[in-house]
Amino acid sequence: MRVVLAEDAVLLRAGVQRLLADEDIETVAAVDNGDDLVRAATEHKPDLAIVDVRMPPTFTDEGLRAALAAREALPGLPVLVLSQYVEESYAVELLSGGAGGVGYLLKERVADVAEFLDAVRRVARGGTAIDPEVIAQLMARGRRNPLDALTPRESEVLGLMAQGLSNTAIGSTLVVSQGAVEKHIGNIFAKLGLEASAEEHRRVRAVLTYLGRA
Repeated sequence: MRVVLAEDAVLLRAGVQRLLADEDIETVAAVDNGDDLVRAATEHKPDLAIVDVRMPPTFTDEGLRAALAAREALPGLPVLVLSQYVEESYAVELLSGGAGGVGYLLKERVADVAEFLDAVRRVARGGTAIDPEVIAQLMARGRRNPLDALTPRESEVLGLMAQGLSNTAIGSTLVVSQGAVEKHIGNIFAKLGLEASAEEHRRVRAVLTYLGRA
């Protein structure tokens, strides 16, 4: 796997590079600002871009805006965002952009090496990896149809899907059988109007609908 990394904190950037290298994941470019991220992504066409939200010059939302620009230049580019905070406006735009391969983790999750590396691989494969706190803050902005048609349990299952959990992991978390999880997911697909297609594709579309409802 080839990765472009955008992070202005030198120690964190070096630490992430080391974690990736230990897993035979090559960092083809490591930059400290949004403009260089877009240039590096365009040049190297990586399998994944890992992006800090707040970078020079204003340290507000340059990373997210650069991530959106990179995905515009390279449609389908998987992007994993790291942040200390949830930047709602651009986060919604990124997460509801209509394609998979998106992740948004709070930086404290990087301390859990296994969880971080799992998110890296999942997003690079076109899946999602969304921090539960990110989901909570985005969803607090209000509910709209068609998600209002979901039962509380179905909403709970969809929230766990958004975190990137497998059916088995969802069943373990909710203490229900895998068959029950599959039934809930089938109901979710039906209520969201997601017609039969590849299972993973429908799963990503359901998650993006969920995240884009705010």
